[in-house]
Amino acid sequence: MPSDQAALNRVRWQCRRGMLELDLLLRGFVEAHWTALDSARRDDLERLLREPDNLLLEWFHRGATPLDPRLRGLVEQILAGDV
Repeated sequence: MPSDQAALNRVRWQCRRGMLELDLLLRGFVEAHWTALDSARRDDLERLLREPDNLLLEWFHRGATPLDPRLRGLVEQILAGDV
C-alpha cells in the first residue's frame, strides 16, 4: 500500500490536465482538501481523474453531471470547494 505522501504525489500529477482551467480547479481542490478526504473519497477522486479532459470540462464548466452518483457528488463537492 502506498504511503499517503506517495498517493498525494500521484494525485497531484494526475491533476495536470490538458486545460489550465481543469489544472487549477483540480489541483486547488487537492491542495486544500486532501488531508480531510477519507479513503473512499480519495478513491473517488482517483476514479474521477481517470476520466478524459473533455468529459471533465463538461462536468465542471458546462453543467453536465456524471451518471455515477459518487462521482456526481464529488464534482459537486469540488465545485463547492468544500469537503
